[in-house]
Amino acid sequence: MGMSFKDVIQSDINQLFIHPQEFGEEHLVDGKTMNVIIDNYEQIEREKRGTNIGEGLFTKQALFYVSQEEFGKLPKIGRQMMFDSQKYLVSDALNEDGIYSISLEAIRS
Repeated sequence: MGMSFKDVIQSDINQLFIHPQEFGEEHLVDGKTMNVIIDNYEQIEREKRGTNIGEGLFTKQALFYVSQEEFGKLPKIGRQMMFDSQKYLVSDALNEDGIYSISLEAIRS
């Protein structure tokens, strides 16, 4: 019996999309090393808009992709997450066919 279409997709995700030598890079997410893809373009565009939330505070944002298999359960919006050594809040989290798109927001002065 062969692989199902879903198995093929998951295999592609693991082998190609998150493969560290191709696109992914290792980052520490909640203390666990994972291969993620950081969306720098989207992050730069958001930071250019630099959401000023008053009193000289700005939000620092990050957006990354990680495989569901490696990450585990999709994080809840509003929960705290450590990304490398920085504390963030999850501002958005989507499961796109086995790839999580996770947006983070940190407050800095």
